[in-house]
Amino acid sequence: MDCLREIQGKQAHDPIFIEKMNTSASWRCICVPGPLIVGAGPSGLATAACLKEKGVPSVVLERSNCIASLWQLKTYDRLRLHLPKQFCELPLMGFPTDFPTYPIKQQFVDYLEAYAREFDIKPRFNETVSQAEYDATLGFWRVKSVGVNGKGTEYVCRWLVVATGENAEAVMPEMEGMGEFGGDIRHTSLYKSGEEFRGKRVLVVGCGNSGMEVCLDLCNHNARPSLVVRDTVHVLPREMLGRSTFGLSMWLLKWLPIRFVDRLLLIVTWLMLGDTARIGLDRPRLGPLELKNLSGKTPVLDVGTLANIKSGDIKVCPSIKRLKRHAVEFVNGKTENFDAIILATGYKSNVPSWLKEREMFSEKDGYPRRPFPNGWKGESGLYAVGFTKRGLLGTSMDARRIAEDIERCWKHEAKHRMAFTRSLLQQPSS
Repeated sequence: MDCLREIQGKQAHDPIFIEKMNTSASWRCICVPGPLIVGAGPSGLATAACLKEKGVPSVVLERSNCIASLWQLKTYDRLRLHLPKQFCELPLMGFPTDFPTYPIKQQFVDYLEAYAREFDIKPRFNETVSQAEYDATLGFWRVKSVGVNGKGTEYVCRWLVVATGENAEAVMPEMEGMGEFGGDIRHTSLYKSGEEFRGKRVLVVGCGNSGMEVCLDLCNHNARPSLVVRDTVHVLPREMLGRSTFGLSMWLLKWLPIRFVDRLLLIVTWLMLGDTARIGLDRPRLGPLELKNLSGKTPVLDVGTLANIKSGDIKVCPSIKRLKRHAVEFVNGKTENFDAIILATGYKSNVPSWLKEREMFSEKDGYPRRPFPNGWKGESGLYAVGFTKRGLLGTSMDARRIAEDIERCWKHEAKHRMAFTRSLLQQPSS
């Protein structure tokens, strides 16, 4: 409470703050004693739980009406975790033992909701952060959010944790002729099931894990999918030698150099899947693990799509030149008719649109400028979680580091407040 009184005292003599409050009656100000976390996905929940364990209270803001909104509202029905559950656990709480190795979408959502209940995390929903800026005069962060009713709130906090992550906004590429196409064009964030595309010719743009799985789902619902492959891609079996490919890779990396592990993975992959270049899926020059480390590009873990490509049920196409009326012209000069286009073109960070800070985050891509594992901490109490390009394992590592760092500051400041209070009590009364 001393911290809150300190902030309020400074605000009382801050002419800018006074003017702002007088000219904007619809805004209210809330002083947060602990960290403010922006985002109630796995990253925000993990950080709040780690802080809670250390006795540090936090406030979590979420622009949607639920936790893990990407998983709940913007993913397709057949989605499963691509990695075994032991690599996707958040700190301090594992998955239920009766969950399968690769939990389905609803099981993962159930796990996250149970996680929030376990650590009594109650996000403030429907609050969209419009601006966050460090006030050097106050020594605190000012974070403005707008609710669904249009009313604004300004939060003043000592620590700000950016947990909006790598998948905040869908990437919608511009293609010549989009207005002319006339058919359904949607991002995978709006795709649920292949049922509504039964019997239709569908072009899927993007050959990552999502694009591959959407093609498989379309096949399973008797649609006629084609897949645009614009770049080289590593396709690996989800499991090899009786173990998950990811788990095997992590184990091998404990003993062998990354390039040797890459070579071994590619040899086993070739024996299991054959030469993917023959079906239009050329591999990058760098191995899958080395490429992931350098660029963050994740290899595709095959769950059955490759067999459908080999059988001809999924056709591989080159890059798009332009769209026409219910047709697509490709860069090789060929034109084919399609009823719909699904954009499996991924997501991006939205941090530059609301965080007024240029040192920690890049304005170009919204990621921390410093690479993993050093991108979690900035200046003046600013932190980032969920930007490692290493999935939930990276999230857990960041959440633990952030909680430990804030705990040190919290205890240090509490000690100073206690000493100050004690000195006041010891002063003789006049």
